[in-house]
Amino acid sequence: MQHLAEQILTHAEGLPEGAPLAAKGLLHLGSRAGVDQALSRLAERGQLIRAGRGVYLRPIKSRFGTRAPSVEQAVEALAAQRGEVIVPTGAAEANALGLTTQVPVRSVYLTSGRSRTLSLGKQLVELRHAPRWQLALGKRPAGSAVRALAWLGPEQAETALRSLKQKLPAAAFDELVTAAPQFPTWLARSVGKAAHV
Repeated sequence: MQHLAEQILTHAEGLPEGAPLAAKGLLHLGSRAGVDQALSRLAERGQLIRAGRGVYLRPIKSRFGTRAPSVEQAVEALAAQRGEVIVPTGAAEANALGLTTQVPVRSVYLTSGRSRTLSLGKQLVELRHAPRWQLALGKRPAGSAVRALAWLGPEQAETALRSLKQKLPAAAFDELVTAAPQFPTWLARSVGKAAHV
């Protein structure tokens, strides 16, 4: 069994920082039961971090000790591995776009996959399933604007859109207008008004 654990660690060291390990991706090294057991033992020994059900990460070693990979790296790697869209929430996007001064305290991301929580060291990262229209434009500036507007709601959308029309590049604002038919009625109507002002 030790031999399998060493093979898993060698495999993990060849991956980019923050890349998740899952038993399914290690079946070339041994049986499913053996791989699961080896991953579990490596996590107990602190050689891997158990981020969530079936998801493990290699800790980052530095001269100050070991730490979990950054949230952004882990989330990006998980999205690539699972084929999901994972993006920041509307609150984080609204803050990044200067539409609010509120800074989100918790790490929350929207996902096309199922809702779940990841544990990165002492930090919890919540992944919330989101409707398709909020994820449609991905990480592009227009997608950030959609999530920010969804978070701000119908009451503040028109004011925010006037600000976004000046802040976003023209191509990104045009992309937002083009995607408007996918949005809920209140948002599509607000985007349509902003386009003609």
